[in-house]
Amino acid sequence: QVQLVESGGGLVQAGGSLRLSCAASGRTFSTSAMGWFRQAPGKEREFVGAIKWSGASTYLRDSVKGRFTISRDNAKNTVYLSMNSLKPEDTAVYYCAARGGSDSGRYFYTTRSEYDYWGQGTQVTVSS
Repeated sequence: QVQLVESGGGLVQAGGSLRLSCAASGRTFSTSAMGWFRQAPGKEREFVGAIKWSGASTYLRDSVKGRFTISRDNAKNTVYLSMNSLKPEDTAVYYCAARGGSDSGRYFYTTRSEYDYWGQGTQVTVSS
């Protein structure tokens, strides 16, 4: 059974930092693209960032560029989202996602329908 389990969420003051982890089990995702999404109360789930299978390339939404970083450790089957200079508008449930197939090319997957596996989410709350 494939599982993605996020951890590292919590309550932090504005300007603070958190690092989210997403540990995969049940199969390896070392050749798959992975991504992070978030959903704030009353809003649609939105793309945050994506990372190629090798970890060499990442793509982030404009509102988090310069503050968030995505990385991965394929040996640990884990992807990370490091978040700095957090703002109240970053408050949301954060989800990691993985594609089922092997990754190739330069395309970054930015929509929910492009991902096959999802974690249960971890809450991030940023107080002002």
